[in-house]
Amino acid sequence: MVPDFLTIAEAARLIERRELSPVELTESLLQRIEKLDGRLNSFIRVLADDAGATARKAESDIMAGLYRGPLHGIPLGLKDIYETAGVPTTGHSKVMQHHVPKADAVSVGKLREAGAVVLGKLATHEFAFGGPSFDLPWPPARNPWDTSRFTGGSSSGTGASVAAGLVLGGTGSDTGGSIRGPAAFCGIAGIKPTYGLISRAGILPLAFSLDHAGPMAWTAEDCAILLQAMAGHDPADPGSANQPIPDYRAALAGDVKGLRIGLIRHFYERDNEANAATRNAIDTAAKTLAGLGCSVRDIALSPLAEWAACGVTIMLSEAYAIHEANLRTRFTDYGEIFRGRMVLAGLITAADYIQALRRRRELIAELDQAMANLDLVMTAAAPSEAPPIDQVPKFTIMDRPSLTIAFNVTGSPAMSVCCGYTDTGLPLSFQIVGKRFADATVLRLAHAYERATPWRDRRPSF
Repeated sequence: MVPDFLTIAEAARLIERRELSPVELTESLLQRIEKLDGRLNSFIRVLADDAGATARKAESDIMAGLYRGPLHGIPLGLKDIYETAGVPTTGHSKVMQHHVPKADAVSVGKLREAGAVVLGKLATHEFAFGGPSFDLPWPPARNPWDTSRFTGGSSSGTGASVAAGLVLGGTGSDTGGSIRGPAAFCGIAGIKPTYGLISRAGILPLAFSLDHAGPMAWTAEDCAILLQAMAGHDPADPGSANQPIPDYRAALAGDVKGLRIGLIRHFYERDNEANAATRNAIDTAAKTLAGLGCSVRDIALSPLAEWAACGVTIMLSEAYAIHEANLRTRFTDYGEIFRGRMVLAGLITAADYIQALRRRRELIAELDQAMANLDLVMTAAAPSEAPPIDQVPKFTIMDRPSLTIAFNVTGSPAMSVCCGYTDTGLPLSFQIVGKRFADATVLRLAHAYERATPWRDRRPSF
């Protein structure tokens, strides 16, 4: 009997010891998807036959002594902006409903090479931007903690499927918070790595200078395992960074005592006021980190609205440049939310965009200076628990300044970590941010926090 909820690390240990069959694990998850996903809509397309064949090959290789590592035989899901050879990649949009790539995205190829089993393609917001939408070819994903609630976006299907135990991990993308938002609302772990750490070749773009690809899973350890497989320089991605890749999982064992953390309290107490449950959970998390030997002190940056205005101006401008041709010829094939946001984007001038790029350089320098004597910063990942799915404003990116987009502007590694639950059982989260290419430090602190708290022991019940 395969347990309902396994982490990647737990399953990998069992598979390596030949105590768990990749075939049985895959079949168990496919049955769980069939049973539960009708309520969650986290999958656009289940690839049962392909997954079964991959799992059988993994089992055969492992029995022959050809074990590849901790992703060998592990079932994952792919956000449906990651291209898959011979399998439609739609961006959750009618515009690309019949788009069948000839090759895998580079990061997908890396996961397959590591032995991962792809269970299917996961829901997103339209082109990783417009949602939650109810006028697209597929319904929006729903939050497994309460299916009347929002998953966050745009990596909505990944957040829902990981939290519900339908996959052991998955891929996301993050242009303004699309990994960290769903991770926060669905109570999982999700890291937006340093800009350029994971190739975006073969991933449908939203905004070239802000897009990050990254992993989502139940724990920081699982995210480290996924990041290890996905990271690496790729000349096919002009934004790819040619940096050495450390052993992220081994780095988790390092001590966090002495780490210097700056708490950006004004982001969520004044600039985008969080509710009491969120504020209290973050205060408690800061005390927990202090109890682990970290030094936590308040720091101040420019108001969150300045970071958000800069990031949103860049994001809208670059997204419009990508979609302009199709908007001119296929306007009504896009969903209402995406159309509305792109109409707004069409009003931004070249001067606006250039000024935002200039302001970006200043903001990057500001964060670098603020972190000169710090190792990490922390702040809220969301201002509250997940709201009702039918009460998300159409122009939510304009409604309140985003708590996450600041670190797309800077390209910093940033991670959402669950830090408790509301009285009604909905997850709360905070955000850990590191210096560029210090992703291992972000993961190490998240891992230490998870081990010091009980939050990873609680799962949604159906």
